[in-house]
Amino acid sequence: MKPTQTTLNTGVVLLFAVACGLAVGNVYYAQPLLDAMAEAFAMDPATIGIVVTLTQIGYGVGLLLLVPLGDLLNRRRLIVTQTLLSVLALLMIALASNSAWLLIGMTLTGLLAVVTQVLVAYAATLAIPAQRGRVVGVVTSGIVVGILLARTVAGGMADLAGWRSIYLLSAGLTLVMALLLFRVLPKHENTQPASSYAALLGSVFTLFKEEPVLRQRAMLALMTFASAMVLWTPMVLPLSAPPLSLSHTQIGLFGLAGAAGALAAARAGHLADRGLGQWTSGLSLLLMLVSWLPIALTQSSLWALLLGVITLDLGLQAVHVTSQSMIYSVRPEAQSRLTAGYMLFYSIGSALGSIGSTAMYAWGGWLGVCLLGAGINAVALVYWWRTLTFKTPEPCGEGTCPLATMDFGRSDQPRSFPRNMLSSTSSRRTQP
Repeated sequence: MKPTQTTLNTGVVLLFAVACGLAVGNVYYAQPLLDAMAEAFAMDPATIGIVVTLTQIGYGVGLLLLVPLGDLLNRRRLIVTQTLLSVLALLMIALASNSAWLLIGMTLTGLLAVVTQVLVAYAATLAIPAQRGRVVGVVTSGIVVGILLARTVAGGMADLAGWRSIYLLSAGLTLVMALLLFRVLPKHENTQPASSYAALLGSVFTLFKEEPVLRQRAMLALMTFASAMVLWTPMVLPLSAPPLSLSHTQIGLFGLAGAAGALAAARAGHLADRGLGQWTSGLSLLLMLVSWLPIALTQSSLWALLLGVITLDLGLQAVHVTSQSMIYSVRPEAQSRLTAGYMLFYSIGSALGSIGSTAMYAWGGWLGVCLLGAGINAVALVYWWRTLTFKTPEPCGEGTCPLATMDFGRSDQPRSFPRNMLSSTSSRRTQP
């Protein structure tokens, strides 16, 4: 389905952003609460990362099975239905009597949280090409803020009323959001020719075969989000243990340090609209790699951790928004499926980073965690370089946005540097 592209008003864009932030927060509430959950259900600290891992696995399954439906079904109904079902999954977690029910609830919560990606793709579809990067940036900023507030609010709620309270609160807010979306989202869409569900799912893999932009950006998503989860999943363990012994509220406050990521997200969308997606990606990947130096000093300096968190989240979100803007320009009629394919790799990376980081912490301590995260970022930076071709950027116009095709090419093409890669388009020249 492809609604008529319009200039989205600010209120609707902000509603998309808030809805995304609330939905994605459900995936991240558990991160500062892992020690409390481990104690409540007598789970080993070395394996408690399975809570986050199963949530990410559910998210990955949802990306593959639910998000592509946005190109087949009425997206208003799809979004509202997923949001209402999320309320039930959150209540299952809040009322869990044993670890089995907890893990089932976490998996279902991850499965249904992919409504976030349906919303992002829908916003990109509604926006005109010249606005797409900005709109995606604003909506993605909502996702970033949702992730950060999830960690902060979850920590504070756990100290005030126990770890279950945040899931009860989120269930109530999610129900209210479902009602708002039902009232505000467009009620009519232009339908595409009917297609079977099996053919729709198969076309996700066809897009990987046909579009190098999607393949390359999906691999970057896998590595960058794996690196981020290497930081966030085990971080509660050294911060809550002696000698630091921070409370859940104090640990959650570190999530606010990543607010810089939200600012970078919107700005990265503007840069992608100007055709500078590749250069934004490279600088952001370098920032992520450098961030592990101060993060490694966590146990001797919380200020160093603060600096590292800001730098890592800034780089992460800039790469993410740039990647989304680039893939959406490739096949505008298949944005939900492009989202599903790209975010599937995000989910795989997040799951691998979550389970790998807690295992590494048990084996090598915080230094081992930092080496793992830095190693993943180093590989991502090398991969970006190896798949890079240098071409003069072009901005988006009223037609199809060229930002993906201008930055990507076949990896076997000769590389050449423009002498002034940031020159304005009015004096654009191709340099050998």
